[in-house]
Amino acid sequence: MQLDYIKKELHRGVVTENPIFRIVLGMCPTLATTTNATNALGMGLSVIAVLTCSNAAISLLRNVIPNKVRIPAFIIVIATFVTVVDLLIAAFAPTLYEALGIFIPLIVVNCIILGRAEAFAAKNPVYPSLVDGFVMGVGFTVSLLLIGVIREYLGAGTLFGYAITPFKHEFILMSLAPGAFITLGLVLAGINHLQRSNDK
Repeated sequence: MQLDYIKKELHRGVVTENPIFRIVLGMCPTLATTTNATNALGMGLSVIAVLTCSNAAISLLRNVIPNKVRIPAFIIVIATFVTVVDLLIAAFAPTLYEALGIFIPLIVVNCIILGRAEAFAAKNPVYPSLVDGFVMGVGFTVSLLLIGVIREYLGAGTLFGYAITPFKHEFILMSLAPGAFITLGLVLAGINHLQRSNDK
């Protein structure tokens, strides 16, 4: 029964309510940190950790936090976990830390994190809130990784820094900001086309 629940929630987080491709939230880190698959995965895992932990903590505190100060309280809880993740990445993955830069601290104001806290964790028990945070984080990570893989392959002909084609090619546009917009637009168009085809 628990496995069915997790599968259903994963489908919701990755497919039906995907934060990037369905709800279109968190566009700033999506466009900025997907220059390659490594950065995308690092950012995604950071968001999974913060979203899961903050959802669980906010759910635990939901009956203690006064309604009038709930948003500042949520931000303090989220900022605490972001600080922990930020320090861990700085200590154990300094190269990734430098690559992601300001976007790790900016997880604090990521509308996906605050949105799940307000819409779900503040109204539900700990276990469903924890699962919700995890599956939404997985959906975010899958989206970032897909965009990062496409941009890295087209931009540098590599995947996670390793050459995967016998010849060297560089399409520098895909490594720049316009490449992020183009990739996101094409992926969204493809997903919408597939959904319409399935609905017929």
